[in-house]
Amino acid sequence: MSTIAPAPPTTARMIVAGPDVPGAAQILTPEALEFVASLHELFAARRHEILQARQRARALIEDGVDPDFLPETRHVREDRTWRVAGPGPGLERRHVEITGPTDPKMAINALNSSANVWLADHEDALSPTWENVVGGQASLHAGIRGTLSYTSPEGKSYTMRSSELTDLPTIVMRPRGWHLIEKNMRFEDRAGTQTPASGTLVDFGLYFFHNAAELIARGRGPYFYLPKLEGRREARLWNDIFIHAQETLGIPRGTVRATVLIETLPAAFEMDEILYELREHCAGLNAGRWDYLFSMIKNFRCRGPFFVLPDRGTVSMTVPFMRAYTELLVSTCHQRGAQAIGGMSAFIPDRRRPDVTARAETQVRADKRREATDGFDGTWVAHPDLIPFAREEFEAILGDRDDQRDRLREDVHVTAKDLLDVASASGSGVTPEGLRANVSVAIRYIESWLRGVGAAAIDHLMEDAATAEISRSQVWQWIHNGTRTTGGSPITAERVDALVTQVVEDLPRTPGNRFDDAAQVFRDVALGEDFPTFLTIGAYSRYLA
Repeated sequence: MSTIAPAPPTTARMIVAGPDVPGAAQILTPEALEFVASLHELFAARRHEILQARQRARALIEDGVDPDFLPETRHVREDRTWRVAGPGPGLERRHVEITGPTDPKMAINALNSSANVWLADHEDALSPTWENVVGGQASLHAGIRGTLSYTSPEGKSYTMRSSELTDLPTIVMRPRGWHLIEKNMRFEDRAGTQTPASGTLVDFGLYFFHNAAELIARGRGPYFYLPKLEGRREARLWNDIFIHAQETLGIPRGTVRATVLIETLPAAFEMDEILYELREHCAGLNAGRWDYLFSMIKNFRCRGPFFVLPDRGTVSMTVPFMRAYTELLVSTCHQRGAQAIGGMSAFIPDRRRPDVTARAETQVRADKRREATDGFDGTWVAHPDLIPFAREEFEAILGDRDDQRDRLREDVHVTAKDLLDVASASGSGVTPEGLRANVSVAIRYIESWLRGVGAAAIDHLMEDAATAEISRSQVWQWIHNGTRTTGGSPITAERVDALVTQVVEDLPRTPGNRFDDAAQVFRDVALGEDFPTFLTIGAYSRYLA
């Protein structure tokens, strides 16, 4: 008996492979899926090219070729006549932005806060379970329309303080980075070939399709934080995506506003070029400090002791190579009329511990005072209680002004050597306590992530995927560079493996915990010969998809 193969589809389409979850009927509509399919049909191949280009660039650095400012784009950097679009409605003042995931409770808390902006995070602060991916879109859909509410298992009710978007923090959505896929959706091309969907295009496409017109009608716009870009070609891809999305849905070209996170080492050498490629849709740049440290370690992990960083807690924003990065960012932004947004201070308060809250206030005030003094136009916090401290520090410098883009920082002259001066952060070395802290924090964060919680308060610090990446990549680097702790003991894979076992044994166990799985993930990404580019890639495929 012969079998006739089904004819290939005449058009590309998205196939939902995941189970039915709350919000799916509202978010995964045929029209929305058709729009997401159009994004994949036009841009998925370029995504693959970008990922391959990233691999080639890392290989060059591993072979001893240091990154540098590009001679072929010197004309872009030296041309002082061009400017970016600047802020859209609701983005004029960004003194304090609160960041966090998009589950209903966290979304309501962010929208009810006094922040100027809410970074609605579908990336480092989101564990990409299918429930979180779809549920986060549903939360944003309801929040934009003023109807979002939530009742906790304990019976506590949460509601929005206003149904008017202009009374609330402006929403800037951050989709997943280009390296992440969405296994619960598949793209089928016109030839019938199916591939896992891009997490980036799924997140952007669903949000834009459902909310762009509604945001405009309510006095705001479709605004995005773009994560983990590594250069101008990736910015050009995003600009093309924005143009296609606006034209397809009848949104005026130039309505989208993007703020690019400069959180990779290659991007630090192409800030002007990134702004130039996105100039008709760009509001500014952000100093994504934690991922930037991770990128530095990842790119130079095999280049010897000169590039080995000490304890994570001692690498502050005042060390010379980090200060060079932030000063270059502010100077570049203001030369182009772009906003410069500062980074996250990881300290968080504890309403039951006045001493912890006092320490968080001291640390956050100092951090935000430095940013405002250096010329930043706004900053991030992770908790609503920190907003007043950050605002006071920025208003002490800016007063009633929305920003300080008129402060051009002509005094800044940063060289490639300045950006790569990792030895300037040698500090006091690697302590046994610092090694244990990296192992403990990474395992506890990964365990939280495996349970679907992507932003976790650990030891009074807010940890997300970026800080976990720093912790595990430092351990890998210490092992492979023969680093010794301050006591003189070598850091070996065997020593760390025993420490992993000890840490897990000491952790309190609760029903449903994932500490054993988290320990295995950590061993895979910190103790192996190979260095996985992101810990979330393998962990997602093995445990969440």
